Amino acid sequence: MAGGLGVRLWPRSTEKQPKQFIHLLGEGTMIQNTVTRLLPLFPPEDIYIVASGDFSEFIIDQLPIIPSQNLIFEPYGKNTAPCLALVLTNIREKCGDDTIIAAFPSDHVIYNTREFHHSLETAINVAAERKGIVTIGITPTRPETGFGYIQVDDKTRDLKDFYNEGVRYTKTFAEKPDEDTAERFIQSGDFFWNSGIVVWRVDTFWKAFEKFLPEHDKMFKLLGKTIGKEMYPGALEDIYRQIQSISLDYGILEKAGNVFVVESSFNWSDLGTWDELYRLSMKDARNNVIAGDVVSINTSNCFVNSSKKMIGIVGVDNLIVIDSDDSVLICRRGHSGDIKELIDYMRRKQINHYL
Repeated sequence: MAGGLGVRLWPRSTEKQPKQFIHLLGEGTMIQNTVTRLLPLFPPEDIYIVASGDFSEFIIDQLPIIPSQNLIFEPYGKNTAPCLALVLTNIREKCGDDTIIAAFPSDHVIYNTREFHHSLETAINVAAERKGIVTIGITPTRPETGFGYIQVDDKTRDLKDFYNEGVRYTKTFAEKPDEDTAERFIQSGDFFWNSGIVVWRVDTFWKAFEKFLPEHDKMFKLLGKTIGKEMYPGALEDIYRQIQSISLDYGILEKAGNVFVVESSFNWSDLGTWDELYRLSMKDARNNVIAGDVVSINTSNCFVNSSKKMIGIVGVDNLIVIDSDDSVLICRRGHSGDIKELIDYMRRKQINHYL
């Protein structure tokens, strides 16, 4: 899933080239690194990319290994539930009801790849055998306010051997909490970070989609009748104008009863803010992260990243300074999540050419 805009990583992540198509950590762009992690388990012909058609050139250029017929484009973003329905509608004739589908955000950072693969294989086995919806939960290491959380039921119930493999039923899903709530989540011991990875059988998806999003389901059934026909682009545009934007978590996962979590501890990050990128980066002796053409004097605890301009920074502490072709961001560390408010303000004032 590669349709996000990554607004909290402005000014590098923009509406024209969002974060999944730029270099932040690792050797490639975020979407390239995501696909590289999957190749040991899935051949290129089994990997599909779904995104806005505006990003087609980036995807074709950065992922030549993916067959062109596996690129599925939305007219515009409507969040994750319609995004996945569109993919499964397009591949419905190619897949049997028992085909396992795994959905991955394209803009996350994952280390310990071997453990990631093990958790994914466990999730696939649960989805196949139990015909449920399976997510991967990450053991939290701090009270993070920028991630979603999943609460698990620690009772064995009917999980049998899967229980010993770290599989649990879910209790609740929680959006990004405030600091006090995040601390309570950590102290309780039964909350995990929500990785956004979901695994299920094709028939499990459609049953849940029809039950919990019946109006969306009707629309995508109509769209399915146009696949491969000249009327498909017009039908797709028409349906996307009508359907509600809704996330998979809110639309289905929070309501379904057959949702499982695979408890995992591989290093993972929803790399959504400059603060998170600072946390993951190597620091110098003064606890700075400096990249690009930068001169710093008497500066500490700062993240300064120059791509186009020489940046001089003197006598400051706890700042984030990021440049782009036509913009410079300056904010205090710990507040980069508030960049979304800046972007919303710029949109209201129609300063869109910087976004």
